[in-house]
Amino acid sequence: MAAILRKDFMCLFLRNSSFLCKSRVSFSTFAEKKSVINPTVFDFLIHKHHFSPEAAAEVSSALTPLRNPEKSDSLLSFLKENGFSNSHLERLLKYRASFISADLEQSVKPKIKIFQELGFSNNEIASLFASNPSIFYRSANNRVIPALSRLRNLLGSDANVVKLVKKSGWFVIKDLDKQMLPNIEFLKSRNVDMEQIIRCMHSFTRFLLQKPENVRKQAEKAEELGAQSSSKMYIHAVRVIGSMSDEAWERKLQTLRGLGFSEDEILKAFRKCPPIFCVSVKKMKEVNEILVSTGKYDTASIVSYPLTLCCSVEKRHKPRLQVLAALDRKKLIKKWPSLGTVSTVSDEYFFRRFVGPYMDEVGHLFVVKSTTSGKSKAKLSPLT
Repeated sequence: MAAILRKDFMCLFLRNSSFLCKSRVSFSTFAEKKSVINPTVFDFLIHKHHFSPEAAAEVSSALTPLRNPEKSDSLLSFLKENGFSNSHLERLLKYRASFISADLEQSVKPKIKIFQELGFSNNEIASLFASNPSIFYRSANNRVIPALSRLRNLLGSDANVVKLVKKSGWFVIKDLDKQMLPNIEFLKSRNVDMEQIIRCMHSFTRFLLQKPENVRKQAEKAEELGAQSSSKMYIHAVRVIGSMSDEAWERKLQTLRGLGFSEDEILKAFRKCPPIFCVSVKKMKEVNEILVSTGKYDTASIVSYPLTLCCSVEKRHKPRLQVLAALDRKKLIKKWPSLGTVSTVSDEYFFRRFVGPYMDEVGHLFVVKSTTSGKSKAKLSPLT
């Protein structure tokens, strides 16, 4: 029976799944050409705008002589005056050296102004464009302004749009009408509420910017593996399916089997907490080892609380297990708490229940870190 389950489980994931992992390896039949530095451009970047020799060499080797040095000088000077550092400018020109001849008045200034009026600071604009240079090559009227308008309608305010776009410039690079909006409508049709969708936009910025047909295929596979659209985990199941190659998925399955998970238990864990499949193989093994070594928890415990695989070994598991072990040695607790309590409750709750009442016995093991806010917030941290 287990063999049948294993076969079915992998077939569900692998069938027609080429869309999940596209090779990005490129091949060339040409010998690598030696770059020839354009001395005029190199000199201009080094002496006029203080580029690093490495960046100046890379950019100048990709350019013919400057068509209009005065205009290029005005362009770079304008950007510097508006918050762009040399590092930002080097990144822009490494992305596309021809940007040095961009039309300042018709192309650059209007786009900078759009983001200034939206509420971005100059430094934020510089970081956004340096990280996403292709924004300069998108039409302001046909792409950038419509994208910002769609986001404002979804998020409710310019401030919320700024917060999202700062996380990913892809939201103004991609065609939202062809990608994001159809994906949102599809997820809403599967009973995913907008609050969850918006959280996902912030946490996993590229998920909703895929081709709609890909998201639908991912949803089909998630449902075949048992994900229910009525569950709050549904959107995460769809996202996780699309985040991994076949090979990565198989490594996770083999690791879980090696830890003692049955096929049914793997399916149960996927339905209950899909993000565990994003945890590295190394971390899965580390979490399992530290929990099982206590003698208090086993594979069945992890299956019941799969989120525990996502928790930090150093910041959560070790400090809490050390407290419980100390209390156990001193016979101050009759029974260890469930793995769910150990893994998922807040530091404040854990401290209040297991450390505060026994400060004389276990307080020396840990320090409580204060926070900058007015509220006291317990943070367990092993003393070293």
